[in-house]
Amino acid sequence: MHKKLFLSAAVSALLLSLVAIGIAQDKSVALTGVIVDKMCSARVGKAADVMAAANGHKKGCALSDGCQASGFGVFSDGKFYEFDAKGNELAKAKLTESKKDTGAKFKVEGKLAENKLAVTSITELE
Repeated sequence: MHKKLFLSAAVSALLLSLVAIGIAQDKSVALTGVIVDKMCSARVGKAADVMAAANGHKKGCALSDGCQASGFGVFSDGKFYEFDAKGNELAKAKLTESKKDTGAKFKVEGKLAENKLAVTSITELE
């Protein structure tokens, strides 16, 4: 009797944790921050003031062949969120359109899954 009760409780706990993990891995987010290429993100992420370093990252660097090929992400609240393939395309287009050489702020919307942001839209903020 006790074994069945324990087994039932263990299975229920396992199912609940799997549901919670599934929900957490598919979280819709709207982030505001600075788009930086993945290659430079490691250097920016090590700065004493991450957001100041991200703001100082030049658009020309991000759009250079090597940096662009590494992909993009957004620094928001001191953390780097890597983009999926669609996000990389949108980021390239938005950086190209931006009139700012440094410090352009963007609102990035998408779903956060497995440490990557599946981007649905990117909008430059004033």
